[in-house]
Amino acid sequence: MKPQALLAVSFGTSHRDTLEKTIAAIEKALAAAFPARTLRRAFTSGMILKKLQGEGTHIDDVPAALERLAAEGYTDVLVQPTHIMNGDEYDKMMALATPFEGRFEKLAFGRPLLTETGDYLDAVQALLHDLPEREEGKAILYMGHGTEHFANSCYALLEYVFRDLGRKDVVIGTVEGYPGFGEAVRRIKELGASRVELRPLMIVAGDHAKNDLAGEEEDSWKSLLEQEGYAVNCVLQGLGEFPSIQALFVKHAKEGEQLQA
Repeated sequence: MKPQALLAVSFGTSHRDTLEKTIAAIEKALAAAFPARTLRRAFTSGMILKKLQGEGTHIDDVPAALERLAAEGYTDVLVQPTHIMNGDEYDKMMALATPFEGRFEKLAFGRPLLTETGDYLDAVQALLHDLPEREEGKAILYMGHGTEHFANSCYALLEYVFRDLGRKDVVIGTVEGYPGFGEAVRRIKELGASRVELRPLMIVAGDHAKNDLAGEEEDSWKSLLEQEGYAVNCVLQGLGEFPSIQALFVKHAKEGEQLQA
């Protein structure tokens, strides 16, 4: 059999605790699903790669990982992103990877978590698997990253699917996109909730989760909600921790492999 590899591409994180629980957990699920493929890792965030390098840890970016695989004689490479959406980081990954198509006999790509309509239904069903049951007077607020990329519309669609599947208590806001914190609070008020459970809508529970969401600073979402009079609890679990979400990345990798068979 010709040498096969699976390159798992993530935005990355410098937080070792969440790295092992999320990105490494997804990679482990991928490795188990593709035992014939050698698993490799790449990050797309230059800032995180530089920080890790300064701490003595080297992780390849996408071109370096693919160059290494080509040099080692791999002929069949499957690339699976762990990104949530087809946004800037996914576009960056594709722009960096596609020039290598001539270097391999086969270079296939799986899709991010949220691409097709069915992905949103799958993702909500997966998240509901780990969410507590709906409680009177309580809202669940997910913090997404947000982006200026047109893929930002995925957040509104995801919340719509939650509502359509009977979970009108779930609200989604973003740090850097729309809907923002203000829009999310307005919807929580419309629910008449007095308690809010905060959760990161991100693969890892890193800086944004620990500081922007759950930090003790007065401008964190936790602090701002408490200032509004809400009782708040935070669940700092990145999406990558959940086996149900890991399984969706495995599914997308298998579909990508078959699509370009």
